[in-house]
Amino acid sequence: MSISETSDLLQARERFDLARSGTITLQPRQRHGIGMQSEKTLHAVLKNYIDPDEDHQEIPIDRFIADLYHDGRITEIQTAHMDAMRAKLSCFLALYPVRIVYPIPARKWVIWIDPDTGELLKRNRSPKRGSFYQAFRELYRIRPYLKDPNLSLELLLIDMDEYRLLDGWSRDRKRGSHRYERIPLYLEDRMLLTCPEDYMQLVPPDLPEPFTSAQFAAAAGFRRDGFSTVLLLLYEMGVLDRVGKKGNAWLYQVTEKW
Repeated sequence: MSISETSDLLQARERFDLARSGTITLQPRQRHGIGMQSEKTLHAVLKNYIDPDEDHQEIPIDRFIADLYHDGRITEIQTAHMDAMRAKLSCFLALYPVRIVYPIPARKWVIWIDPDTGELLKRNRSPKRGSFYQAFRELYRIRPYLKDPNLSLELLLIDMDEYRLLDGWSRDRKRGSHRYERIPLYLEDRMLLTCPEDYMQLVPPDLPEPFTSAQFAAAAGFRRDGFSTVLLLLYEMGVLDRVGKKGNAWLYQVTEKW
C-alpha cells in the first residue's frame, strides 16, 4: 500500500468514526427527509460517512429517491441485495455519475435476541473473515451496468455487531433466524472501483499463467466454492482473457493491455 493510499484510508476511517459516533449516539436518531422511517443504523452511518449534510440526503430525482445527491453526483448506499438497484441505475446513470457504496462484514460478532423478552443473549464472534471478493455475488446481479463510465463502486470492509432474533426453525432456533440490526464498529479497509483497470487490484500478483478458477481462489486466500463468479466478472470487465480449457475448467490469463 502506497503512502497516498494509507493517507486516504486514514482519512476515510476518521470520517467513518465521526459518522458512527454522530449517528449512533443520537437518542432517538434524528430523521430527515423522505423514506427515513425504516432506516437501519448501518445505512444511516454510511450515509453520514459519505456526506453528513442532511440537505444532500434523500433527494427526489425523477421517480426515485437518491440516498445522496450533491454537485451533480448521486451516491447510493446498498446494504442488501443489488437486485434492488437495477431500476434506479437504469434511471440515474442516464442523468448523473453514480457511486454505489457497499459494506462487507470484515469481522462480525453475533448477538442473539430473545424474541419474546427482548433479552440480549451471548455475543459470539463469527469464524468467517470478510473479503472484497464477497461483493462479486452481488455485483453479478448488476453486471450489465458495471462498464458504464458513469458508475463507480466503493467497497468497505467493516467490523460490525449483528443482532439476530432467536426465532429460527432449527432446534437451537438459529437456522432460519431473522437479522434485526447491524451496528458498524470499525472501518478496516476500502476499495474504489471507478474503471475496468481498477479491478486489477483484485488479481493476486503471484498467479501462474494460464490459471484456473481454483488456482486464482487459492492465491487470493478465498474458498473455491462460488469463486467462478469472480472470474466471470473479471473476464466480462476485460481484465482477464480465456485462453483455453483444462478438463472442464476455463484457463485464464491477465489481459495484455494491463
